[in-house]
Amino acid sequence: MTKLRLAYVMALLLLAGLPAFTALAVATVETSQVFDMAAPGYQYWFPRDHGAHERFRTEWWYYTGHVTAADGRRFGFELTFFRRGIPPDQVQTLPSRWSIQQLYLAHFALTDLSTERFYYADKVSREGLGKAGAETGRLHVWVDRWSLLMDDRTTPSHRLQAATDDVAINLMVTPEKPPVIHGGDGISRKGTDPGQASHYYSLTRLATEGQIRVGIETFTVTGLSWMDHEFGSADLGQNVVGWDWFSLQLSDATELMWYSLRRADGSSDPVSSGTLVLADGRVQPLDSQDLTIAPLAYWTSPRSKGRYPQRWRLTSPALGMDVTVDSLLADQELDTSRSTRVTYWEGAVSVSGRVRGAPVTGRGYVEMTGYAERFTPKL
Repeated sequence: MTKLRLAYVMALLLLAGLPAFTALAVATVETSQVFDMAAPGYQYWFPRDHGAHERFRTEWWYYTGHVTAADGRRFGFELTFFRRGIPPDQVQTLPSRWSIQQLYLAHFALTDLSTERFYYADKVSREGLGKAGAETGRLHVWVDRWSLLMDDRTTPSHRLQAATDDVAINLMVTPEKPPVIHGGDGISRKGTDPGQASHYYSLTRLATEGQIRVGIETFTVTGLSWMDHEFGSADLGQNVVGWDWFSLQLSDATELMWYSLRRADGSSDPVSSGTLVLADGRVQPLDSQDLTIAPLAYWTSPRSKGRYPQRWRLTSPALGMDVTVDSLLADQELDTSRSTRVTYWEGAVSVSGRVRGAPVTGRGYVEMTGYAERFTPKL
């Protein structure tokens, strides 16, 4: 997954705000088998596959991006929606009007790079009574007033909306390249066991425009964003303690996605992989031998005590790549105690270096889990 959100949605002992339904979040291996497993041969069809896939247990839609206001003020943002299916035998324990077939969660973060401020919030809600939901066949996902919407009858653009008392976004993102399918034969491997995989694609270069509010100030902004969409039903391997995920947009019009599943001994699981997207939209799959990532500097969170890398050197002889990735703000740590109950770092980064002898720059996002505490699925 690569943002392996599959895994940390599994951390759902969440329903602190919905205590009556906590029992529904506790699932067994047997009940999980009522959901489809990600299997080779899946055929994608767009725009249908932007919508929900309820035959699979876990799904998420992930947007990150960098935007700039007319006065030069720079922002990074993250907006994520998760869907978690409830096995039918557990759904039957509630009256139909309140029954929960799906749980929905959302994370929203804004990095104000000019003032070096980081804001974030999270939500959890149930499908019943229209509080949250996701349509099949088209992109429309919402939790309360936070939402994603694509009206494919008129435009390929996606509208992103989320707001707190402190900050808000209202953005339109439009694909400049076709969807990129990660992995091989329709699946992205997350382990060696049968079904230990997901269906995973990205929109790696989204032209972005709209408004950002900070306090009482509203800024008209433009920039580039990235979208991940992933769905599957399997857990990660027991030896995985966390992961690092990179989404980088380079000045040569290429993009790089990479995820590394970290083992307890600090090594990277051999199924770790990535994708290079060329300027014309063609893709080059990458396996664990194609890219080396070496942390060069660290930051320790004063709250969680997690020690997170903050600068990385990425080298790949196969790609002729030697670049440095730098965090643009050290404190971009989220404590999602109201939803997925995982403390993780997801932040805006910059890129500089050389690819095939030519200088490149770029921007992107990095996600890291398992540094504040070992990642342990709670389901």
